[in-house]
Parts: sequence; structure tokens; C-alpha cells
Amino acid sequence: MKKLLLSALAVCAFTFVNAQEETTSTDGSLAKGDVMISGTLGFGSESQDVVKTNSFDFSPSATYLVTDKIGVGVKVGFGSGKGENVDVEFGGITGNADEAKTTDLSVGAFGRYFFTPASKFSLFGELGFNYNTSKSEITEAGVTLDAPDNTGFDVAVGPGICYFVSSNFAIEANWGALGYKTSKLDMAGAESKDEFGLNLDLADINFGLAYKF
Repeated sequence: MKKLLLSALAVCAFTFVNAQEETTSTDGSLAKGDVMISGTLGFGSESQDVVKTNSFDFSPSATYLVTDKIGVGVKVGFGSGKGENVDVEFGGITGNADEAKTTDLSVGAFGRYFFTPASKFSLFGELGFNYNTSKSEITEAGVTLDAPDNTGFDVAVGPGICYFVSSNFAIEANWGALGYKTSKLDMAGAESKDEFGLNLDLADINFGLAYKF
């Protein structure tokens, strides 16, 4: 088995217009009026015998500090995956497919509370909400079928850290430790799948880089 994961900077072009004059920090810390663009970029590859999977995800976000300690933001997420000779579930029936493709999209909003924004290093707590949708395509014996869409939402709260390595660039890490998630297939008779719990898996910590305007 071979697996490769990457978390890297995803800096997007961003323009912010404010009718009122704001004072922004310039010393590698945070203050009211600051805007931060951050994100993660990742890909993975796995191979075991005839089973092969590849994945890609990209998740940018923007945060605006409405006070010295409170920030609000929006984020979007895109992910895709492809598997060969993998087990799938289609219409409630589990089987093996020659090829399966999945595309995931999400749109969300969040709020953050920074405990020590005047310092280069700050802990923060984040509460976020996301709307999610997933589309799948399955190919078996040369026939391609669209699986039912899977839609839902999730709410999560967890800790994070922000550390400025320069006056504008920072390293971020967050962890949605406590959350609720629900999803449902778009098909007759489908029942929603609900999950609630405390996630303590360190593998689910998300790392990224941020740029402050």
C-alpha cells in the first residue's frame, strides 16, 4: 500500500472593500479589520493488488475580524475521488465496480474566537456549519450508471491554532472535535444517516497556510 497526502497553501485572489477606515495589524498578529485568506490542498493515492484509489481536495476560506478577538468567515470545499475494482453501495446494494468516481462539494460559514490575537501564536475555538452534496458515477461491465446524490449538512465545534511565521503569513491547524452530521440519498424510501460524536482521531487535524491582508 502506498499513500501520499499533502497539505499546502491555497492562496486565492481576493479584494476587500470597506467604506470605513479600519486599522489592521502589521506585526504578525491579529486585530479588528484584518482579513485572512487560508486553505488546504491535498491529494492521496493508494494501491493494493488490483484495487487502486486516487483522491484530491481543495478547501479555501476567508475570515474577517469584526472585533480584536472574533472573526466570521465563509468557506467552500471541492473533492474528487476515483477507484478501480472497489466495493461500492448503489441503491442500497453493495457490490464491486470496475470504476467508481465521486465528486464532493460543500459550502459553509463559521465563527472563530481568538484567545490571544495580539500574539504571533493564538489558540482559537471554531463553530462551523456546512451544506454538503456528493455525486457518484459507477461503471461495471462497460455500463456507466449515476448513483443517487447524497446531500446533507454538518455542524462542528473544535479547537485550532494560528501561528504567524511573518507579518502576513501564518500556519493554521484546526480540529472539528465535536460534531453532528446528517446525510440522505436522493431516492425513494431512503432514510437519513445521522452521526453525532466526539472525534479524537489526530489524523483528522487539518493543516493549512493563511495570508493576512
